[in-house]
Amino acid sequence: MFSRVFSAAICGVDAVAVSVEADISYGLPGMTMVGFLSAQVKEAQDRVRTAVRNAGITLPPRRITVNLSPADIRKEGSRFDLAIAAALLTAAEIIPEGRIRDTMIAGELSLDGAVLPVSGMLATALCAKKEGIRNMILPKENTAEAAAAGDVSLIGVESLEELIEYLRDGVIPDLPQVPPGPERKEYDVDFSEIRGQASVKRAALIAAAGFHNFLMVGTPGAGKTMIAKRIPTILPPLTREEKMEVARIHSIAGRFHTDGSVISERPFRSPHHTISPQALAGGGAHPVPGEITLAHRGVLFLDEMPEFSRQSLEILRQPLEDREIVIARTAGTFHFPADFLLVAAMNPCPCGYFPDRNKCMCSPAAVSRYRQKISRPLLDRIDLCSRVPRVTYEMLREKEGAETDSAAMRADVMRAVRIQEERFAGTEYHFNANIPAARVSEFCRMTQEAELFLKRVYSGLEMTARSYHRIIRVARTIADLEEEEIIMKKHIEEAVFYRVIEEQQGGI
Repeated sequence: MFSRVFSAAICGVDAVAVSVEADISYGLPGMTMVGFLSAQVKEAQDRVRTAVRNAGITLPPRRITVNLSPADIRKEGSRFDLAIAAALLTAAEIIPEGRIRDTMIAGELSLDGAVLPVSGMLATALCAKKEGIRNMILPKENTAEAAAAGDVSLIGVESLEELIEYLRDGVIPDLPQVPPGPERKEYDVDFSEIRGQASVKRAALIAAAGFHNFLMVGTPGAGKTMIAKRIPTILPPLTREEKMEVARIHSIAGRFHTDGSVISERPFRSPHHTISPQALAGGGAHPVPGEITLAHRGVLFLDEMPEFSRQSLEILRQPLEDREIVIARTAGTFHFPADFLLVAAMNPCPCGYFPDRNKCMCSPAAVSRYRQKISRPLLDRIDLCSRVPRVTYEMLREKEGAETDSAAMRADVMRAVRIQEERFAGTEYHFNANIPAARVSEFCRMTQEAELFLKRVYSGLEMTARSYHRIIRVARTIADLEEEEIIMKKHIEEAVFYRVIEEQQGGI
């Protein structure tokens, strides 16, 4: 007898519907599985047959063929175990055929018949919703995660026996009740803890308000890492669409919240400088999301930026420009979203104390080699560069500036974000940093005085066209923070300062 049930394969950051077909016919006893399968999927025949036997069911000694269609999509992992078991039991007439129609099934089986959770269940539920499949059977531990997709009836099972009881007798297992998570995460860090560094706080505010890439240069212990870790506390909350994007990525990467609640805060990823280019960008024979994609809609913090390998840093150039990573493999081309805020920190020299020659013992050649680890094209994609001076004892003890806490800065950011929401209504853009070069003049109107000043600066500093557009975008954000409709000269001046500070410091 022939039977068919739906499951889903993970391709990049999406799930693709897969038809799991089973046929039991006369012939030499044996089980064959086809359909462009990885070794993990082929192992399912042993797991499934053993799990079925331990559930007290004996499959007929006949020829069994299992096909996972379409055959041109690579099937990976153990997520097809439960669907294969359901298809086999239906083909063996143990489960009524009509019970698995309009149902998507996914989950791993252990040898004793226990159903184990798998990654990517939110993407699987979204796939079922897209395909018009109304029901889904999945591991009970994944039900809260899949529930975020909505509009799909979920049946969570803990064992193969529960699956059989539901499909044969209509006994519905109890679903876990998951309380809704908080709308916004309560952070245990705050900008009020940063003493001094008013100019750096200002740069961080501009970066958060317009999602502009931000580089801090300063001596060791000046507070660069502290500032970077507090930037998420002033970022605007995720929209509903952004939450689903982030949740789908983290679900596929196996990093979904343990309680199943939907991610409500923007990601903050801080990879170590020894990370490989593949782990940063994502990849492998069957590409999976890397740190850049895991930072989508959030912050990617690179501490000690020059210590990263040159290859890893150059990988950033495409996603910073296109806001996605394209990975080509023989199995196909995979597109990973990469719309993130890059925050980076570095020392001015290997020892960190340049240009203080009383402390810095680095030779000019060593300083030059250190700075050249960051290429000019990559620096050109950074909107804001801020010098982080050494914190004095008086700065640490002073009380002034403590009132500049994350709540006050976030209120300023939210005012600028609301202005951007009105400006970009009906477009695909979210922040000023997303404005394409072709539409900069449309969204960023300047006074004549501001335009003349920018013209002089552009010629005097021999800027690139990319620098020109990035200065205007940053100036647009500064004007939004001051609730000005038109960009004025003072806004351009401040934006230019954050671009040319690298020249003032002798290269960076």
